[in-house]
Amino acid sequence: MLEITHLRHISLITPNLEEQIEFYRDVWGLDVVSQDDNHVYFRGSSPEHHILHLQRGERRGLHHIAFGMVDKIAVDKAAIFLKEKGVEIIQQPGFLDEVGGGYGLRFVDYENRCFELSTWVDIHTEPWQRKVESNPLYLNHIVLNTTDIQRSTDFFTEVLGFMVSDWSEDQMVFLRCDKNHHEISFNQAGHASVNHIAYEVEGVDEVMRGISNVRKKGYKEIWGPGRHGPGNNIFCYFQDPGGFVMEYTCYVDVIEDKKTWRAQVWKRVPHLSDRWGIAGPPSPETRAKMAGERDPGWALVNTK
Repeated sequence: MLEITHLRHISLITPNLEEQIEFYRDVWGLDVVSQDDNHVYFRGSSPEHHILHLQRGERRGLHHIAFGMVDKIAVDKAAIFLKEKGVEIIQQPGFLDEVGGGYGLRFVDYENRCFELSTWVDIHTEPWQRKVESNPLYLNHIVLNTTDIQRSTDFFTEVLGFMVSDWSEDQMVFLRCDKNHHEISFNQAGHASVNHIAYEVEGVDEVMRGISNVRKKGYKEIWGPGRHGPGNNIFCYFQDPGGFVMEYTCYVDVIEDKKTWRAQVWKRVPHLSDRWGIAGPPSPETRAKMAGERDPGWALVNTK
């Protein structure tokens, strides 16, 4: 089993970088760590060096998703294990040239999604300066659309060592690498793409203040607030200027004892989509936004 510790960051490609920078800095509440003409790196209030990287490109899509590992030995062992499993490693273990540094590798899955495994990445030790009313801490989870949910589940459990926390019938699966109910989730769809990105905040008051702040800046939530069945988390979803869907979330289930946890299959009914009964299930328009654009992935667009 690979020694993956946590979800680090997501890297996205966007054709309208300047508008995205303004949104995540001035509306969403992240802080710019580094910026040039084609790249920007954002941090939250946690020590993680950056949780969001935006890269200029002709089309929007996923560049890569990064997970942490315990040390260099774990990264090197992961490379050997992945090779034995027939996984395509597109960047061999070594020192990373991205902002924040570190030591890691990158590989692609069967749908050409790129993932990074890294360690020794810089952390922040200086105090956080709150920018807006809500205070994003770190990435809680990422949901990806997939054309084959069982194959994606098998890859993450049998190769990467994740555990299934729950299912939403045969439409969604929730996977964890540690105690958080899910660091990554897959949604069965007609194409591969990013479904949404969830940012952890400190509690329900932060969620509600975040909603208020986003509204004041001229944007409106597309689903929520509410409380999910699987994961039991409070949620509210928005869409950024680049078309990506993101979520303020808190109070996600923590699984302390993996030996006693039993994954269950949740029925896809309105009162389990939103246990409060305020938001109800997502509208067709929201589902379309979460479907995103067909993403050919790393290998086909050569976005290294």
